[in-house]
Amino acid sequence: MDETRRAPSAAELLHLRGAGLAPGEPLPPPVVLAAMFHAPGAGTGHAVYGRTDNPTWEALEHALGHLEGAEAVAFPSGMAAITAALVVALTAGDRLLIPADGYYTTRLLAHGPLARLGIAVEERPTARFAEGGFAGFRAVCLETPSNPGLDLCDIAAVAAAAKAEGALVIADNTTMTPFGQRPLDLGADLVVAADTKAPAGHSDVLMGHAATRDPALAAALRDWRRLSGTIPGPFEAWLVHRSLETLELRFQRMCDTAEAVAARLAEVPGLGLRYPGLPSHPAHGLARAQMARMGFLIGLTLPSEAAAEAFIAACPFLRPATSFGGVHSSAERRARWGDAVPPGYVRLSIGCEPAEDLVPALEAAVRTALA
Repeated sequence: MDETRRAPSAAELLHLRGAGLAPGEPLPPPVVLAAMFHAPGAGTGHAVYGRTDNPTWEALEHALGHLEGAEAVAFPSGMAAITAALVVALTAGDRLLIPADGYYTTRLLAHGPLARLGIAVEERPTARFAEGGFAGFRAVCLETPSNPGLDLCDIAAVAAAAKAEGALVIADNTTMTPFGQRPLDLGADLVVAADTKAPAGHSDVLMGHAATRDPALAAALRDWRRLSGTIPGPFEAWLVHRSLETLELRFQRMCDTAEAVAARLAEVPGLGLRYPGLPSHPAHGLARAQMARMGFLIGLTLPSEAAAEAFIAACPFLRPATSFGGVHSSAERRARWGDAVPPGYVRLSIGCEPAEDLVPALEAAVRTALA
């Protein structure tokens, strides 16, 4: 991937955390638990009320904005960030294009509440996203690699074509983080992400953010947050901010191990394997062009539901759980949620366990399940 799209380093985030401190001040920013702030007089320009201001979120947003190279707005979950992006982008009568194979809750939101508000929703598979054009769409949402199938689309090509037709381009970058892929640099207008996943990284907090380089769009997102009350909790914001300082290290280790796991499992007969870092992936060339790393998610297709569940149960390092991106490896048979994948499809999220232990354990579990 081109070096101009490199994310800031963890060292820069650490510097931000300590910049400007007076002697004796704590290095971590405080958790500010306040619904009201001292606000004498009629002036503004300072914190007034907990639904509109909180220094702990603002510190998190500063760090997220540094990673994205854009203005970041924090939300209490990834879905809250996605909802905010769609609400500020669309009005009744608009047309919205979403991935047919993207995160299923986004599809539920689009076909449920948004459709009832008069939004016309259309779907298109991620791998064929550029087909058919973008004329008439007010917003185009893409997700690459898609969750859970790990299909790809060309962000730069989609963004250029969609914006030429007057559409706003929203990219869900949850599966990659700013260290793995930078959609704003590739032409997207707005990035959304579930920071619950790798950014928080410890499976103990919900958080999300949206980031944009358009000041008017950022202001609209903040207005929606203020009016809807979808605000992050201060302690949750503090936890995510703390975790960002190790995100680069965790992400690199997870990706390194995922590459080793994928290479090993690719040698197992009878196993379907999907990973952008392997030449067997149909969009491997595109992955190398637009992604800095190949990610920590691997798609496995076993012959049946029973074989998939047996694989998950057979590996002592795997936690059977929904979500992904934690320091502990986890796996889930995604068809149980209605995703359009085979019954034996498993989304495998690689964590931070030692590769020398995890790789052979996963191979042994796969071979046991296939026996």
